[in-house]
Amino acid sequence: MKRRLRILLSRFTLVALTIIALFLAGFLVVAGAFYLLKLILEAVFASGAEWVDLIFRAVGWIVVVATAIHIINRNMMPEAKVLWLLCIVAFNAFGVAIYAVFSYNRPSRRQRKKFLVLKEEAHKFTRPMLSEGDLKAEMGRWAGVSRALSVKNGHAVVYRHTQTKYFPTGEDFFRHFLFDLQRAKKYIFLEYFIIEYGVMWGAVLDVLKAKAAEGVEVRVLYDDIGSMGYVRAGYYKYLRRQGIKCYKFNPFVPVVSNFHNNRDHRKIAVIDGKVAYTGGINLADEYINVKQPYGNWKDTAVRLEGEGAKSLLFMFLRFWDLCSGETEDFSRFLPEESALPAGEGLVQPYSDGPFPLYGRHLGEDLYINILSVAEKYVWIMTPYLILDYRMREALVSAAARGVDVRIVVPHIPDKKTAFALTRSNYMALIKGGVKIYEYTPGFVHAKSFLSDDEVSVVGTINLDYRSLMHHYENAVLMYRTAANAELKADYEATFKKCALQTEEDAKKSVVWRGMCEILKAFAPLF
Repeated sequence: MKRRLRILLSRFTLVALTIIALFLAGFLVVAGAFYLLKLILEAVFASGAEWVDLIFRAVGWIVVVATAIHIINRNMMPEAKVLWLLCIVAFNAFGVAIYAVFSYNRPSRRQRKKFLVLKEEAHKFTRPMLSEGDLKAEMGRWAGVSRALSVKNGHAVVYRHTQTKYFPTGEDFFRHFLFDLQRAKKYIFLEYFIIEYGVMWGAVLDVLKAKAAEGVEVRVLYDDIGSMGYVRAGYYKYLRRQGIKCYKFNPFVPVVSNFHNNRDHRKIAVIDGKVAYTGGINLADEYINVKQPYGNWKDTAVRLEGEGAKSLLFMFLRFWDLCSGETEDFSRFLPEESALPAGEGLVQPYSDGPFPLYGRHLGEDLYINILSVAEKYVWIMTPYLILDYRMREALVSAAARGVDVRIVVPHIPDKKTAFALTRSNYMALIKGGVKIYEYTPGFVHAKSFLSDDEVSVVGTINLDYRSLMHHYENAVLMYRTAANAELKADYEATFKKCALQTEEDAKKSVVWRGMCEILKAFAPLF
């Protein structure tokens, strides 16, 4: 009861209700104006009042039909098209207004313009290090997968000379993370979706304060909605008073727009440009199992040391300058020349985000490309399995070719609606030969792919619409690195703690299955 009351009285709820109220008020004003115009015309042309009424009805239907045609021809997911068509069929003119305001979740004009400037600044330092010939010779059949990333995102450069370390738990990550923070000499840059008062953030904050006092430049960037309810609205001001430079990304304000959908879901830590971390782990206590609201919390991360860390550095700097309005000289953050670590294999850090800043949905494209190229197996961990048709068919097609496709999902959900949508995909996938494992000890928040002992992905990208279409995300594609073997060992250990789902499990409850099928129509909202 207290939790529900806290949600109802939260800043998120109040701002969301304000946005809805502003939208309704705007719609009523416009609709009222048209209705008043109709009354005036009927009064002026009293003998032709029926014709005036007919013309207004015809205009209304023309707008509805034109909107439907626009939706059909728009470059968007088929599932989203169905949802918006249902909206205008159900609500007519009101549905058209909802579509016009809330279907475009693109960043603001200022953000788009600034992003292009920062893209050019970062491009000075992210030139390809391997020719296409070298890439083909080294990566073989996987070269095309790597190239597809770099073609659509010029900053997704392939690096050698990078040591990788995979962390199978948040607790393991946290120990190494604190150690590296304490060794910082020049700067610490942190970008996280969630920071929350507690043991984990408290320990990190103590180090950040001490380092700032020593003269180390400390910057923190966190997402406003992601951290809402975990820290107070003006928390960034408190951090600034501690000597820590801080911004919150895309503040949630009462403006009638859908750009609030574009959240910074990335998790990036960069220390002196030499060491970088990414993965699914936020800076909150459940990620290290200090508290366990959903059983044991299974999460993962990867550490890069060497050349590959620079890519995450530039990702952070672009977003920092996007928030600050500055355009910094990125070269001053590059680490001094020194002996490069021997490293092993190749790493390709990359970022993803909404149209039009990113030409395609790179995260989904990469996952599908891995499934298409795999010959032996593709193993996946994801907290949510809310799939569009493209992804579902890629999974089933890979299984049909004889590829061992396995997906690990939670057994104890953090969001019941998302869990219902996840389970709504079980039957089609299981019938298609995909093996689904529920992690019985609790909740899986890890986001990773592993294929054929050669290629892996660790990052922030869930298999759901929000990650694949709306959010800003990041991950690392790794080829024949030490982290791959560590990741495989973690998968093998995790499978032993899971329950393999069957067709009987997928159809246990008729009522539950019915609810899942209904929710599936609204999946693009989740």
